[in-house]
Amino acid sequence: MREIVLKNFKESSLLIQQTGELFADKIIQISDALIAVYKRKNKILIAGNGGSAADAQHISGELVNKFYHDREAFSAIALSTDTSVLTSWANDKHFDYVFDRQVEAHGKEGDALIVLSTSGNSQNLVNAVHKAKEKHMITISLLGKSGGRLKGLCDYEIIIPHSDTARIQESHKVVYHTICQLIEQAFLK
Repeated sequence: MREIVLKNFKESSLLIQQTGELFADKIIQISDALIAVYKRKNKILIAGNGGSAADAQHISGELVNKFYHDREAFSAIALSTDTSVLTSWANDKHFDYVFDRQVEAHGKEGDALIVLSTSGNSQNLVNAVHKAKEKHMITISLLGKSGGRLKGLCDYEIIIPHSDTARIQESHKVVYHTICQLIEQAFLK
């Protein structure tokens, strides 16, 4: 058991360090793009499935409430939180369209959509990205493995170079925490 514990912590810390080294400039670019969204008084929509849905909610909480500092609220909506919309649209149409329907309803030109997927193969996220592009929104993906079908679809993407879902999600968390910190820092007086 101890070997598993030590292996997991070592793998995670090495991957997080590698992610920072590989993507520091990309994280800054994404942060700058999202800062511009908020300077225009636009909003960020965030979507993911399973653990990535929880991450979408986590990001929304950090942006609406605060990360480190008290400041104005930033508009951010996790698309996985409205169960009535999710279940009715999935029931009447198909689960592949639950996020693009919400992008259609809530998104507008100048907003941003962030999608999180460890595999990059979630059709509902692919469809959401296409809908966001139709609406001239900024699109950002946090992916893993090979990037899957989402690879290359977004304006900005970070693909964690690993195949283990848990390690990918751990790296995503440090990426989006850093983005939230940089956004908040830009608005401190």
